[in-house]
Amino acid sequence: MAGSLSEIKAKIASTKKTSQITGAMQMVSAAKLTKSEQSARDFQIYASKIRQVTTDLLKSELTSGSSNPMLVSRPVKKTGYIVITSDKGLVGGYNSTILKSVMDLIHEYHPNGNDFEIISIGGMGSDFFKARGIDVAFELRGLDDHPSFEQVGKIISKAVDMYQNEIFDELYVCYNHHVNSLTSQVRVQQMLPITELDAAEATEEGVTGFELEPNRETILEQLLPQYTESLIYGAIIDAKTAEHAAGMSAMQTATDNAKNVINDLTIQYNRARQAAITQEITEIVAGASALD
Repeated sequence: MAGSLSEIKAKIASTKKTSQITGAMQMVSAAKLTKSEQSARDFQIYASKIRQVTTDLLKSELTSGSSNPMLVSRPVKKTGYIVITSDKGLVGGYNSTILKSVMDLIHEYHPNGNDFEIISIGGMGSDFFKARGIDVAFELRGLDDHPSFEQVGKIISKAVDMYQNEIFDELYVCYNHHVNSLTSQVRVQQMLPITELDAAEATEEGVTGFELEPNRETILEQLLPQYTESLIYGAIIDAKTAEHAAGMSAMQTATDNAKNVINDLTIQYNRARQAAITQEITEIVAGASALD
């Protein structure tokens, strides 16, 4: 019985240490989430402005049609997917949710397996695809908790270049969209060709409200790729925010589970201790009776 009591006591101590670790990780994730949510709000201000400028510059094309390759849909021979996951685990179902959705998409739309390209941001996604024999055209690992555009700019620019060079004919970003600290939603968002701009959103002045130098066509050649790159960067920030929220939720669940285990073990310990005391009393009484 003494051995059993010591074992239970050791389990309680071990579980308490685990609870302290997961509790600390939960607080760290919460701090990261707060900062990431602020970054996402700041980006939305920038995204709104660049969308307005782009829509104003493209008002005539959006109304009457355009020949710009960034705006015109072409026959789709190959599709590009940027898949955003985390570099590490301990984030609940964050990675499995998006990877399952991507695999379902591949099985439904690419049964032959040779008409798509994967660009992976995050080590978990890269390892997942490679383990299943799916080629990853480019990958980026070791993303910061709050990534700057400089860190991700190269792989984003490469994805846009691949579209412009017709390596694939459409580009999607697959990621978890942050809704709140408890909820995220899988998004498969088309980035190229650019189709979501609406001429109705253009201001009345349109392009006449700008002084253009050197000319409108040259500006659009630079602006449209940069506009797409900014949207992809926004998706990365959004996905990182969802990752921090998933990490916080997972660690909170782990901490709560550890506390439940501690409570169960404490009850078990008290019962075993009570049984040991009862047995000792019984033995004393029996010994005293034998002496009479």
